Amino acid sequence: MPTTWFLKNLFATLLLPPANGLLLLALAGLFRRRRWASGLAAIGTLLLLAQSLPPVANWLTGTLEERAGPVFDNPQGAEAIVILGSGLIDAAEYGGETLNQRSLVRARYGAVLAQRYPLPVLVSGGRPVNAQRAEAEVIGDVLENEFGVTVRWRENRSLDTADNAAMSAELLRAADIRRVVLVTQAFHMPRARRLFTAAGLEVVPAPTELSQRSVWPEHFLEWLPQANALYASYYALHEWLGIAWLDLQALLRRINPNA
Repeated sequence: MPTTWFLKNLFATLLLPPANGLLLLALAGLFRRRRWASGLAAIGTLLLLAQSLPPVANWLTGTLEERAGPVFDNPQGAEAIVILGSGLIDAAEYGGETLNQRSLVRARYGAVLAQRYPLPVLVSGGRPVNAQRAEAEVIGDVLENEFGVTVRWRENRSLDTADNAAMSAELLRAADIRRVVLVTQAFHMPRARRLFTAAGLEVVPAPTELSQRSVWPEHFLEWLPQANALYASYYALHEWLGIAWLDLQALLRRINPNA
């Protein structure tokens, strides 16, 4: 496991829910004799509460989906379909590892597009921690065996979205392909599209799981803290943190182009 990858993910985990709020509560407990400890505890509690509320989660997700692009309806001259992996689960009923919910959503939509348009398919995703197989291998098998879609390329070395982009671009350039249909969740599309563009590819976005949820729910139960909302907040904030990191890298390059 690369040290930089580990440190990046550790740092991100501490900034994302629920660790961000729990960290503040832990610090408040550790320094409970200090005047500011009670205020820090209140901030940690409010942060956890806010991230667990559906209106907050819907708003965070919506800010990303607004940037994802409309529902895909035209390949616009694309020469391939790229489907990104997003994790595996170990399922005894399938005889081992299979796609988790996020990867399955992407694979299914990618299969729909591949059946609709005669374009070659690339799947991208390396081997997750503690997994036996790479995401690309499992996604490729599911597409071919369950959806009847032929997979031409299986990029199986990437550890994150930046790797997805760079390593997929390498395979595609070897086939003289420059323009692709990119399949991923709508909340992930802004960052993924930016990275694939930076890797030298022209991207036609094909976002899936466009929620179309109202920020302000009408039913009073949807104003109560929910685990699903915390889950959605986690992924939305993960994307915004990744976008902020890309912005910081771009700023540093402008300040010092030779670094």
